[in-house]
Amino acid sequence: MSSRILLVEDSPGLLLTIPDLLSTDGHLVFTEADGEAGLARASREEFDLLILDVMLPKKNGFEVCRELRQKGNDVAILMLTAKTQVVDRVVGLKLGADDYLAKPFDPAELLARVEALLRRVKKDHRIPVHTFAFDGVKVDFESGDVTKDEIPVALAGKELKLLRYLVDARGRVVPREELLREVWEYQSEVSSRTVDVHVAWLRQKLEANPQNPRHIHTIRGKGYRFLP
Repeated sequence: MSSRILLVEDSPGLLLTIPDLLSTDGHLVFTEADGEAGLARASREEFDLLILDVMLPKKNGFEVCRELRQKGNDVAILMLTAKTQVVDRVVGLKLGADDYLAKPFDPAELLARVEALLRRVKKDHRIPVHTFAFDGVKVDFESGDVTKDEIPVALAGKELKLLRYLVDARGRVVPREELLREVWEYQSEVSSRTVDVHVAWLRQKLEANPQNPRHIHTIRGKGYRFLP
């Protein structure tokens, strides 16, 4: 099946050459010429990959990337940066971009980067987010900083790791056994209430109503599911 790619770029030349190049390789390519239009389209439609220029009118690529990640949109993002601006690459990656490519670039290198990212985007698999926001809560998983309504919240290491795993798997029911294996790194089948206890702590710290949670749901007899 062809991959759906959104190119957000204001250069008329690249708006012609990049879609031609990717279409020849079998992809479906859609274009927008400014950041606001790109953000709106990426928010309402499903894409496998977003190719995002840093320097865009109306809203720059950094803002688009940050807002998509804060909304929980995990589309793979390849940022196009100026060749001499190393800081652009660092900032983009910190905001949640998956890769960058400096202009001017060789067409073969663009194709290689695109294919590498698309290989990582498998069915029912999400690329882990670096930052996430929901219902007044903002989480930076890299720094460990968490706020709720702009007030700092202290999460223990396992709480943060558990939250990240649930967020990365959002929408999917995650069995307790999987959480024990992936978060606590238990190597064998064990019976433990530690997951339930940590989930309760997360709810107390992050949910507006811990007794009737809006985001971290218990699926009786199966596990837990996070809904943004």
